[in-house]
Amino acid sequence: MFYRENGQFKTSYAADQQIFGIAQDRWFVLAFIAFAFIGVPMLVDEYLFRAILIPFLILALAALGVNILVGYCGQISLGSGAFMAVGAYAAYNFFVRVPGIPLIGVILLGGFFAALVGMFFGIPSLRVRGLYLAIATLAAQFFCDWAFLRIKWFTNDSASGSVSVSAMQVFGIPIETPVQRYIFCLCFLVVFGVLAKNLVRSAVGREWMAIRDMDVAAAVIGIRPVYAKLSAFAVSSFIVGVAGALWGFVNLGSWEPAAFSVDRSFQLLFMVIIGGMGSIMGSFFGAAFIVTLPIFLNQFLPWAGSLVGVAISTSNVSHAESMIFGALIVWFLIVEPHGLARLWSIAKQRLRLWPFPH
Repeated sequence: MFYRENGQFKTSYAADQQIFGIAQDRWFVLAFIAFAFIGVPMLVDEYLFRAILIPFLILALAALGVNILVGYCGQISLGSGAFMAVGAYAAYNFFVRVPGIPLIGVILLGGFFAALVGMFFGIPSLRVRGLYLAIATLAAQFFCDWAFLRIKWFTNDSASGSVSVSAMQVFGIPIETPVQRYIFCLCFLVVFGVLAKNLVRSAVGREWMAIRDMDVAAAVIGIRPVYAKLSAFAVSSFIVGVAGALWGFVNLGSWEPAAFSVDRSFQLLFMVIIGGMGSIMGSFFGAAFIVTLPIFLNQFLPWAGSLVGVAISTSNVSHAESMIFGALIVWFLIVEPHGLARLWSIAKQRLRLWPFPH
């Protein structure tokens, strides 16, 4: 009864093209963002910041980039972890080799070089697609793993192969405490979320979706596949590279190439599948699901085992986590291919009619 659009008339093109066409959606999103910036830092403890909120923000940003390429343009990628690594190591080299460079500039430069690498490995998408393209992007993952492990210049000649950053600050404000790191990541996510939402609604976004649905028909009506596919790889890799820089600088602080292995690429792809391909909101749902599910299982399974008198070890919980992930991916692909975002959309449609049957 409260979720109605009666009387909300659109009398101009600008009103018709709003991101949130219903006033209730706009107020809810603004209130949610305000709560994330003001309420969460006052209510959440340090453990939740480090274990859930900061990883969720960064992985949601990375899933956003993957969703642009996979969900909106239809180009399957298994090299997202490599692009995260490029963003992290490029940002690290600028941070340690260029004195006085701003932290935000460092992170954006990491995204820029990730975009260049993504465009280079996206060239095969002009000739191949489907499984063959997935294998081509998987090659990027193995190549970057080898490069960052063997070429010592990328790690500033570190003997152990690991790198670390410290003394981060933005406009003279240190980024040290969990709250400061959370706010820093949240700013990036909000900005890139709004930009991505507007981008997929633009002419470029419509070209991506035309290529996804049928690339031959899109070329017939005048869409350039070269420009559409490479631009999707560039934008996706840029966002993923920024997320990789944030993952290394803000979440880890010290990392090695194993932090961006092929497992990270599969994790991001699972987020998109579970959250909803071709949906900005699905990126957030998928990241929240993947981040919180292991923590929930680590608490729930030992408790459930104690009720029936069965001791469940940590290794068994890890195995159960993998099996549940696999089962959920199969379930979503069969039952609801559009993921959690589709379920959210169905709930909103029913709220518009409630309590009336039609």
